[in-house]
Amino acid sequence: MVNIITVYKLLLHGLMKLVGMTQKTIDIEPGTILNIWVPKKATEKHAVVFLHAFGFDGILTWQFQVLALAKTYAVYVPDFLFFGGSITDRSERTASFQAECMAKGLRKLGVKRCTLVGLSYGGMVGFKMAEMYPDLVESLVATCSVMFTESVSNAALERIGFDSWVDYLLPKTADALKVKLDIACYKLPTLPAFVFKHILEALFDHRKERKELVETLVISDKDFSVPRFTQKIYLLWGENDKILDMQTARNCKEQVGENATLVSIEKAGHLPNVERPFVYNRKLKRILASLVETVVNTAS
Repeated sequence: MVNIITVYKLLLHGLMKLVGMTQKTIDIEPGTILNIWVPKKATEKHAVVFLHAFGFDGILTWQFQVLALAKTYAVYVPDFLFFGGSITDRSERTASFQAECMAKGLRKLGVKRCTLVGLSYGGMVGFKMAEMYPDLVESLVATCSVMFTESVSNAALERIGFDSWVDYLLPKTADALKVKLDIACYKLPTLPAFVFKHILEALFDHRKERKELVETLVISDKDFSVPRFTQKIYLLWGENDKILDMQTARNCKEQVGENATLVSIEKAGHLPNVERPFVYNRKLKRILASLVETVVNTAS
Protein backbone atom coordinates (compact mmCIF):
# COMPACT_ATOMS: atom_id res chain seq x y z
CA MET A 1 0.00 0.00 0.00
CA VAL A 2 1.28 3.45 -0.91
CA ASN A 3 2.12 5.57 2.13
CA ILE A 4 -0.56 8.28 2.20
CA ILE A 5 1.62 10.68 4.21
CA THR A 6 4.34 10.54 1.55
CA VAL A 7 1.74 11.23 -1.14
CA TYR A 8 0.18 14.04 0.91
CA LYS A 9 3.59 15.68 1.38
CA LEU A 10 4.16 15.70 -2.39
CA LEU A 11 0.77 17.36 -2.94
CA LEU A 12 1.43 19.82 -0.10
CA HIS A 13 4.80 20.79 -1.56
CA GLY A 14 3.08 21.54 -4.87
CA LEU A 15 0.49 23.68 -3.10
CA MET A 16 3.22 25.62 -1.30
CA LYS A 17 4.83 26.47 -4.62
CA LEU A 18 1.50 27.83 -5.85
CA VAL A 19 1.42 30.35 -2.96
CA GLY A 20 4.92 31.59 -3.71
CA MET A 21 7.11 29.32 -1.58
CA THR A 22 10.12 27.28 -2.63
CA GLN A 23 12.36 24.77 -0.89
CA LYS A 24 16.07 25.49 -0.40
CA THR A 25 19.01 23.60 1.01
CA ILE A 26 21.65 25.66 2.81
CA ASP A 27 25.13 24.55 3.82
CA ILE A 28 25.49 25.91 7.34
CA GLU A 29 29.00 24.48 7.56
CA PRO A 30 30.69 21.34 6.21
CA GLY A 31 28.53 18.40 7.30
CA THR A 32 25.55 20.50 8.43
CA ILE A 33 22.68 21.09 5.99
CA LEU A 34 19.50 23.07 6.63
CA ASN A 35 16.33 22.46 4.62
CA ILE A 36 14.05 25.49 4.59
CA TRP A 37 10.99 26.80 2.75
CA VAL A 38 11.43 30.43 1.67
CA PRO A 39 9.68 33.03 -0.52
CA LYS A 40 10.34 32.44 -4.23
CA LYS A 41 10.99 36.12 -4.82
CA ALA A 42 13.07 38.55 -2.77
CA THR A 43 10.83 40.79 -0.69
CA GLU A 44 11.02 43.61 1.82
CA LYS A 45 8.03 42.29 3.76
CA HIS A 46 8.34 41.58 7.48
CA ALA A 47 10.00 38.16 7.97
CA VAL A 48 8.09 35.52 9.95
CA VAL A 49 9.94 32.30 10.78
CA PHE A 50 7.92 29.23 11.81
CA LEU A 51 9.66 26.70 14.08
CA HIS A 52 8.04 23.27 14.26
CA ALA A 53 7.33 20.90 17.15
CA PHE A 54 8.97 17.55 17.90
CA GLY A 55 7.33 15.15 15.47
CA PHE A 56 6.37 16.47 12.05
CA ASP A 57 8.62 18.57 9.83
CA GLY A 58 8.22 22.30 9.33
CA ILE A 59 5.85 22.51 6.38
CA LEU A 60 3.53 19.76 7.69
CA THR A 61 3.33 21.48 11.08
CA TRP A 62 2.68 24.97 9.73
CA GLN A 63 0.86 24.30 6.44
CA PHE A 64 -2.32 26.19 7.40
CA GLN A 65 -0.38 29.21 8.62
CA VAL A 66 1.84 29.39 5.52
CA LEU A 67 -1.23 29.32 3.27
CA ALA A 68 -2.81 32.14 5.31
CA LEU A 69 0.26 34.40 5.62
CA ALA A 70 2.51 33.86 2.58
CA LYS A 71 1.02 36.80 0.66
CA THR A 72 1.33 39.26 3.54
CA TYR A 73 4.70 38.34 5.06
CA ALA A 74 8.04 36.91 4.03
CA VAL A 75 7.50 33.42 5.44
CA TYR A 76 10.36 31.05 6.29
CA VAL A 77 9.81 27.46 7.47
CA PRO A 78 12.99 25.53 8.37
CA ASP A 79 13.32 21.90 9.38
CA PHE A 80 15.28 21.35 12.58
CA LEU A 81 18.30 19.07 12.41
CA PHE A 82 17.19 15.42 12.05
CA PHE A 83 13.74 16.44 10.82
CA GLY A 84 12.68 16.73 7.18
CA GLY A 85 15.75 17.43 5.08
CA SER A 86 18.06 18.92 7.72
CA ILE A 87 21.07 16.94 8.94
CA THR A 88 24.44 17.31 10.66
CA ASP A 89 27.49 15.15 11.34
CA ARG A 90 28.24 17.21 14.46
CA SER A 91 27.64 15.59 17.86
CA GLU A 92 25.82 18.58 19.42
CA ARG A 93 22.14 17.97 20.17
CA THR A 94 21.15 20.98 22.30
CA ALA A 95 18.49 23.60 21.66
CA SER A 96 21.37 26.10 21.56
CA PHE A 97 22.93 24.29 18.59
CA GLN A 98 19.57 24.17 16.80
CA ALA A 99 19.23 27.91 17.48
CA GLU A 100 22.72 28.57 16.12
CA CYS A 101 22.00 26.67 12.90
CA MET A 102 18.65 28.41 12.40
CA ALA A 103 20.25 31.83 12.89
CA LYS A 104 23.12 31.07 10.50
CA GLY A 105 20.71 29.79 7.88
CA LEU A 106 18.47 32.86 8.11
CA ARG A 107 21.44 35.20 7.85
CA LYS A 108 22.71 33.35 4.77
CA LEU A 109 19.28 34.03 3.26
CA GLY A 110 19.66 37.74 4.00
CA VAL A 111 17.16 37.90 6.88
CA LYS A 112 18.22 40.76 9.15
CA ARG A 113 15.27 40.91 11.59
CA CYS A 114 12.35 38.55 12.09
CA THR A 115 9.46 37.39 14.23
CA LEU A 116 9.72 33.77 15.37
CA VAL A 117 6.59 31.64 15.76
CA GLY A 118 7.45 28.42 17.60
CA LEU A 119 5.27 25.47 18.59
CA SER A 120 6.28 23.36 21.61
CA TYR A 121 9.91 22.27 20.90
CA GLY A 122 10.07 25.03 18.28
CA GLY A 123 9.19 27.60 20.92
CA MET A 124 11.94 26.27 23.19
CA VAL A 125 14.44 26.81 20.39
CA GLY A 126 12.78 30.17 19.77
CA PHE A 127 13.36 31.29 23.36
CA LYS A 128 17.01 30.28 22.97
CA MET A 129 17.31 32.22 19.68
CA ALA A 130 15.77 35.30 21.29
CA GLU A 131 18.31 35.05 24.10
CA MET A 132 21.33 34.38 21.87
CA TYR A 133 20.51 36.61 18.89
CA PRO A 134 18.57 39.71 19.98
CA ASP A 135 19.84 41.53 16.88
CA LEU A 136 18.08 38.95 14.66
CA VAL A 137 14.96 38.10 16.70
CA GLU A 138 12.67 41.10 16.90
CA SER A 139 9.80 39.29 18.62
CA LEU A 140 8.62 35.80 19.54
CA VAL A 141 5.23 34.06 19.47
CA ALA A 142 5.59 30.92 21.59
CA THR A 143 2.72 28.47 21.18
CA CYS A 144 2.32 25.97 24.02
CA SER A 145 5.99 26.36 24.82
CA VAL A 146 8.13 27.46 27.74
CA MET A 147 11.72 27.51 28.94
CA PHE A 148 11.77 23.81 29.77
CA THR A 149 13.08 23.45 33.31
CA GLU A 150 13.22 20.31 35.44
CA SER A 151 10.22 21.32 37.54
CA VAL A 152 8.11 22.15 34.45
CA SER A 153 9.13 18.83 32.86
CA ASN A 154 8.32 16.73 35.92
CA ALA A 155 4.89 18.32 36.34
CA ALA A 156 4.08 17.79 32.65
CA LEU A 157 5.13 14.14 32.70
CA GLU A 158 2.98 13.55 35.75
CA ARG A 159 -0.02 15.16 34.03
CA ILE A 160 0.24 12.95 30.95
CA GLY A 161 1.22 9.78 32.82
CA PHE A 162 4.62 9.11 31.25
CA ASP A 163 7.97 8.38 32.89
CA SER A 164 10.13 10.04 30.25
CA TRP A 165 9.94 12.32 27.21
CA VAL A 166 11.64 9.69 25.06
CA ASP A 167 8.73 7.33 25.71
CA TYR A 168 6.19 10.03 24.83
CA LEU A 169 7.88 11.81 21.93
CA LEU A 170 9.30 8.75 20.14
CA PRO A 171 6.50 6.17 19.94
CA LYS A 172 7.50 2.82 18.48
CA THR A 173 4.08 1.52 17.42
CA ALA A 174 1.00 2.92 15.71
CA ASP A 175 -1.00 2.47 18.93
CA ALA A 176 1.61 4.41 20.92
CA LEU A 177 1.52 7.20 18.33
CA LYS A 178 -2.27 7.35 18.64
CA VAL A 179 -1.89 7.73 22.43
CA LYS A 180 0.65 10.53 21.91
CA LEU A 181 -1.64 12.45 19.55
CA ASP A 182 -4.69 11.86 21.74
CA ILE A 183 -2.84 13.52 24.64
CA ALA A 184 -1.67 16.38 22.44
CA CYS A 185 -5.11 17.11 20.98
CA TYR A 186 -8.23 18.54 22.58
CA LYS A 187 -10.24 16.01 20.56
CA LEU A 188 -8.38 13.64 18.25
CA PRO A 189 -10.49 12.94 15.14
CA THR A 190 -11.33 9.34 14.36
CA LEU A 191 -8.79 8.03 11.87
CA PRO A 192 -8.20 4.58 10.35
CA ALA A 193 -5.45 2.58 12.08
CA PHE A 194 -3.28 2.57 8.95
CA VAL A 195 -2.94 6.37 9.10
CA PHE A 196 -0.98 6.14 12.35
CA LYS A 197 1.16 3.38 10.84
CA HIS A 198 1.90 5.53 7.80
CA ILE A 199 2.77 8.57 9.93
CA LEU A 200 5.19 6.46 11.94
CA GLU A 201 6.83 5.07 8.80
CA ALA A 202 7.08 8.38 6.95
CA LEU A 203 8.04 10.84 9.69
CA PHE A 204 9.82 9.08 12.56
CA ASP A 205 13.29 8.48 11.16
CA HIS A 206 16.65 9.42 12.76
CA ARG A 207 15.45 7.82 16.02
CA LYS A 208 18.90 7.62 17.62
CA GLU A 209 19.64 11.31 16.98
CA ARG A 210 16.17 12.42 18.03
CA LYS A 211 16.52 10.47 21.27
CA GLU A 212 19.73 12.43 21.89
CA LEU A 213 17.87 15.68 21.17
CA VAL A 214 15.19 14.77 23.72
CA GLU A 215 17.81 13.93 26.34
CA THR A 216 19.18 17.50 26.20
CA LEU A 217 15.77 19.21 26.45
CA VAL A 218 15.36 19.65 30.19
CA ILE A 219 17.21 22.47 31.99
CA SER A 220 18.22 21.77 35.59
CA ASP A 221 16.38 24.07 38.02
CA LYS A 222 19.61 24.95 39.79
CA ASP A 223 21.28 25.94 36.50
CA PHE A 224 18.34 28.00 35.23
CA SER A 225 17.93 31.75 35.38
CA VAL A 226 15.38 33.69 33.33
CA PRO A 227 17.09 35.56 30.49
CA ARG A 228 16.45 39.29 30.20
CA PHE A 229 14.50 39.34 26.99
CA THR A 230 14.41 42.65 25.16
CA GLN A 231 11.83 41.41 22.66
CA LYS A 232 8.06 41.47 22.83
CA ILE A 233 6.91 37.91 23.56
CA TYR A 234 3.43 36.54 22.97
CA LEU A 235 2.32 33.24 24.52
CA LEU A 236 -0.41 31.80 22.28
CA TRP A 237 -1.97 28.82 24.07
CA GLY A 238 -4.58 26.10 23.77
CA GLU A 239 -6.77 26.39 26.86
CA ASN A 240 -7.08 22.61 27.10
CA ASP A 241 -3.39 21.79 26.71
CA LYS A 242 -2.80 18.69 28.85
CA ILE A 243 0.99 18.77 28.46
CA LEU A 244 1.74 22.42 29.31
CA ASP A 245 -1.44 23.65 30.94
CA MET A 246 -2.70 27.22 31.37
CA GLN A 247 -1.08 27.54 34.78
CA THR A 248 2.25 26.73 33.14
CA ALA A 249 1.53 29.47 30.60
CA ARG A 250 0.71 31.98 33.35
CA ASN A 251 3.91 31.05 35.19
CA CYS A 252 5.91 31.62 31.98
CA LYS A 253 4.27 35.01 31.49
CA GLU A 254 5.24 35.96 35.04
CA GLN A 255 8.82 34.79 34.44
CA VAL A 256 9.22 36.84 31.26
CA GLY A 257 7.63 39.90 32.85
CA GLU A 258 6.14 43.01 31.29
CA ASN A 259 7.28 42.11 27.77
CA ALA A 260 4.99 39.05 27.75
CA THR A 261 1.33 38.81 26.69
CA LEU A 262 -0.78 35.66 27.08
CA VAL A 263 -3.48 34.85 24.49
CA SER A 264 -5.56 31.67 24.71
CA ILE A 265 -7.70 29.60 22.34
CA GLU A 266 -10.77 27.71 23.52
CA LYS A 267 -11.30 24.02 22.77
CA ALA A 268 -7.68 23.51 21.74
CA GLY A 269 -4.90 21.40 23.18
CA HIS A 270 -1.14 21.34 22.59
CA LEU A 271 -1.52 21.73 18.80
CA PRO A 272 -3.91 24.69 18.39
CA ASN A 273 -2.48 25.67 14.99
CA VAL A 274 -3.59 22.28 13.63
CA GLU A 275 -6.75 21.69 15.68
CA ARG A 276 -8.27 25.16 15.23
CA PRO A 277 -6.31 26.71 12.35
CA PHE A 278 -8.81 29.45 11.52
CA VAL A 279 -9.01 30.71 15.09
CA TYR A 280 -5.25 30.36 15.52
CA ASN A 281 -4.59 32.25 12.28
CA ARG A 282 -6.95 35.06 13.23
CA LYS A 283 -5.22 35.56 16.57
CA LEU A 284 -1.75 35.22 15.04
CA LYS A 285 -2.58 37.79 12.34
CA ARG A 286 -3.63 40.27 15.03
CA ILE A 287 -0.42 39.67 16.96
CA LEU A 288 1.78 40.05 13.87
CA ALA A 289 -0.06 43.20 12.76
CA SER A 290 0.49 44.77 16.19
CA LEU A 291 4.17 43.81 16.16
CA VAL A 292 4.72 45.26 12.68
CA GLU A 293 2.86 48.44 13.65
CA THR A 294 5.09 48.80 16.71
CA VAL A 295 8.20 48.44 14.54
CA VAL A 296 6.93 51.04 12.06
CA ASN A 297 6.04 53.51 14.82
CA THR A 298 9.43 53.00 16.49
CA ALA A 299 11.25 53.58 13.20
CA SER A 300 9.32 56.76 12.50
